[in-house]
Amino acid sequence: MAWWEWVLAVLGGVLVLVAVYDVTQRRHAILKNFPVIGHFRYLLEAVGPELRQYIVTSNDADKPFTRDQRRWVYTSARRVNNYFGFGTDNDIEGSSNYLIVKHVAFPLAGTPVHGTGALLADVASLPCAKVLGAPRGRPNAFRMRSAVNISGMSYGSLSSVAVEALNKGAALAGTLQATGEGGLTRHHRHGGELIWQIGTGYFGCRNSDGTFSLERFTDVVAATPQLRAIEVKLSQGSKAGLGGVLPAAKITQEIAEIRGIPLGVDCISPPSHSAFHDADSMLDFVEQLAQVSGLPIGIKSAVGELKVFSDLAQLMGRGDRGIDFITIDGGEGGTGAGPLAFVDHVALPFKIGFSRVYRCFAEAGMEHNIVFVGAGKLGFPETALLAFALGCDAVNVGREAMLSIGCIQAQRCHTGRCPTGVTTNSPWLKRGLDPALKSVQCANYLVQLRDELLQLSRACGRVHPALVTLESIEVLDDRFGARPARDVFAYEPEWGVPSPTDRAALSTLMESAPPA
Repeated sequence: MAWWEWVLAVLGGVLVLVAVYDVTQRRHAILKNFPVIGHFRYLLEAVGPELRQYIVTSNDADKPFTRDQRRWVYTSARRVNNYFGFGTDNDIEGSSNYLIVKHVAFPLAGTPVHGTGALLADVASLPCAKVLGAPRGRPNAFRMRSAVNISGMSYGSLSSVAVEALNKGAALAGTLQATGEGGLTRHHRHGGELIWQIGTGYFGCRNSDGTFSLERFTDVVAATPQLRAIEVKLSQGSKAGLGGVLPAAKITQEIAEIRGIPLGVDCISPPSHSAFHDADSMLDFVEQLAQVSGLPIGIKSAVGELKVFSDLAQLMGRGDRGIDFITIDGGEGGTGAGPLAFVDHVALPFKIGFSRVYRCFAEAGMEHNIVFVGAGKLGFPETALLAFALGCDAVNVGREAMLSIGCIQAQRCHTGRCPTGVTTNSPWLKRGLDPALKSVQCANYLVQLRDELLQLSRACGRVHPALVTLESIEVLDDRFGARPARDVFAYEPEWGVPSPTDRAALSTLMESAPPA
């Protein structure tokens, strides 16, 4: 053989060995699904900072999540160094609506979770300030162990292995996982506690004609001891006012059987519920679910017109009926896909929408009787802190949790061709996602988010983010101006903080919590 033939043979052998390693390793879905060529992604990622100095975009230009945000999630999930050096690269003085957290001169002590290694169990305990279901006397009322939880993302929209990874991660981190409107499946039953989301399609509790079945609802509740609450979904950020859509390409035989739908056609949930038609009849439905289950019952909605919320607050003031929690999703949120006009222009952003809904209940004197949950790009410490200051008692993370288990923001969620196996039901593509490994990464991310929330709270002189007020946050404009967040959102001084009873309980809980 000529020398060049030997070189080619050696190179070919090396490529074969690399390919064998790639398809047998478990850590990187990209390499498992795309052996050899997948390494080019990591090579380009490694030299990305240098390339971006001259071409393409900055670290803060990508949408919906910037490179800096994705890097923070990835490094937190893998428990490697998630610090950033050489100061901020944000254009602080030239940005509008830029958040500034105002630290106090004498912050509270606390050691940040930082460094390498596996998940630190019981670190960064962050209980909810309120007891879910207590004001209505629900038999199974409880205090959420974690004020950071996983948003509803259906099996079907996500792959079976992604749902399993998130559920196992929820169990490790002590958080709740909402099921999404696609039903409560075997992939949700890996140890994590659940919130069952019921949408307009009533998947998992529907009659053959698509209407709600109380009998099937009761059967599922009885068979699911890890079920802690029920969330009735009115709408979500990615397709508010439209109803859910699961493309036919993503519907498998198992999904069709779980949802009670045919194969080969898109699964379209109606825009509205058939079990109720206004706030009054919705409260009847909520109390019916609570009576047969004993569980706290809440609703989830993106925000458009406010009448349903103001009506709900007034009706709850009578004291005979009520919801136990309300999840407000921002128009910028939503893990699902939808028409461009709906994705870009329907439903208010979280900060505006939530503050208006909170006002409806605060003006009616009902804000302390409801657990408020925020969703919509709140998976970062500074945005989550603002949500708590606005009155949230907990926040849910969706796409950020997807990033923690390997999502690379390819934005192919609706095609069935997600390269990392997160939002596809293709057996070839989802085989690259190892739930055992990714669940730990998910838990690491959730713990890190809780810890940095606590660090920000302590910098503001508070032991818990629910105790941080809007006085601790200012909003910059692009003209060297700044306004206190309380003025921006026109909040009364007492709004956005727990009641004196809840504050006292929270202080006691935080004193007995494991040190971070």
